[in-house]
Amino acid sequence: MAAANMEKGELMNQVKQQIALANAQEMLSKMTEKCFKKCIQKPGKSLDSTEQRCISQCMDRFMDAWNLVSRTYGNRLQREQYRTMESLEMTS
Repeated sequence: MAAANMEKGELMNQVKQQIALANAQEMLSKMTEKCFKKCIQKPGKSLDSTEQRCISQCMDRFMDAWNLVSRTYGNRLQREQYRTMESLEMTS
């Protein structure tokens, strides 16, 4: 029984890691697409200083927004879990 619970826990950890990896890949893809469209007017062999600055600022803003949304979402999930646990305790 303990071995089955341990395997289940390991499987859950693997799934969480895969979800985190998929989220990171999606974020990188979206950031690349949006910042490229915004900053690169005429693709060439290299980026000029204006394009480099634009890309850097765009990526910084995108990451800041992503982190804010992630934190807010995580906090909301925690609050909802807490409320669910409270309501379960009240009905017991």
